[in-house]
Amino acid sequence: MTKPALAVPDDYPAVLGPSNPYKTLKFRADVRYFDTLPDSPETLVERIGDAPFVINIRSSVAFDEQVFKKLPMLKLLSLWGTGTDHVDLHAAAAHGVIVTNTPGVSAVAMAEHTLALMLSTARDIPRIDSKTKRGGWPAGFVRQLHGKTLGIVGLGAIGRQTARIARGIGMKVIAWTRHANILTAQELDLEFVPLDDLYKRADVVSIHVRQTPETTGLVGERELGLMKPTALLINTARGPIVDEQALVAALEAGTIAGAGLDVFEQEPLPEGSPIAQAPNVVLTPHSGGVTKEALEAGLQLAINNVFDFINGDAQNVVSA
Repeated sequence: MTKPALAVPDDYPAVLGPSNPYKTLKFRADVRYFDTLPDSPETLVERIGDAPFVINIRSSVAFDEQVFKKLPMLKLLSLWGTGTDHVDLHAAAAHGVIVTNTPGVSAVAMAEHTLALMLSTARDIPRIDSKTKRGGWPAGFVRQLHGKTLGIVGLGAIGRQTARIARGIGMKVIAWTRHANILTAQELDLEFVPLDDLYKRADVVSIHVRQTPETTGLVGERELGLMKPTALLINTARGPIVDEQALVAALEAGTIAGAGLDVFEQEPLPEGSPIAQAPNVVLTPHSGGVTKEALEAGLQLAINNVFDFINGDAQNVVSA
């Protein structure tokens, strides 16, 4: 039986290549694999060629109308991860390309990272750690999260797991989502509120929505201005959801007390970035979901999505 042709055009830094799922994939498919990033749409198209199936690891080059137009043989684009901001889903549908992703596999890892950023920011751990290591003995009060209110914006798999963890450390949880229902509120022991009320009431605001044209710039000067001056903002979703310039201004002005960020408007974070110079920020390099457990599960699901599609039972399809 002929193996299906499959392209992996962008595994850099390499996560799929060294993994156990990739070892089995090579036996099941004729794989064209690249462990460098394509430097242009033309390079992306060249690497994929006439392969009908693609596993996309990074989001360095957009899959837009022009890319899909040049890939007439492409049938399935299997994304590792949940983000689809680099894919024109309408163009994919117009060209008959099914797009899948890997929802839920990193929910625990991302929720744990969200908690880590909350605690690190609330307790000012990076600054205190640095001063202590240099021989200091820094004094001052830090924030306690027990008894405080967490506002979750977006209640998908990661948002729900974050709610469970927050309740576990004694936080009150309020949330906003487009799909609010009483059963979810009861299951997670939280209260659904309008978005503006969430900003006003929360001691910590945590972002967990997908990046779409509607959510890009969702948190800007106005929303930050609604927050308490003692509040913290945590973003582990996508950088452009938060207006970074407005956030820097709010931190410098003391409009809010601090921020913990795993994602940025530009990645990697450029040298001298204003957000890196802002006070009261804890930064990590878009690494919240990269645990060994989540990594292996997500890569395996991205592979499974290909073969489920081949077998006529497409799973985890992303709609425009």
